[in-house]
Amino acid sequence: MKTLSTLALLASVVSSAIASAATFDGYECTEDCSGHQAGYDWAEQNDIDDEDSCDTPSQSFNEGCQSFVEGGSGIASSDDDDDEED
Repeated sequence: MKTLSTLALLASVVSSAIASAATFDGYECTEDCSGHQAGYDWAEQNDIDDEDSCDTPSQSFNEGCQSFVEGGSGIASSDDDDDEED
């Protein structure tokens, strides 16, 4: 019975984390979107206008860079933020 309670608690925590997952201009962040922000900032500072320039070993950096090239806002948000707009 204790195992079932533990599993139920774990499922609740995972579900809660998924519900408030952060995004950066539509790209899913793994934690705090700092990699995305760094890529966006770098692209902005270097006037990057070609996604081919967004090619590093870091997926989140690349996605942030691509966001700048695509004209994104450069703002991270969470699903919770979407609820406030309704």
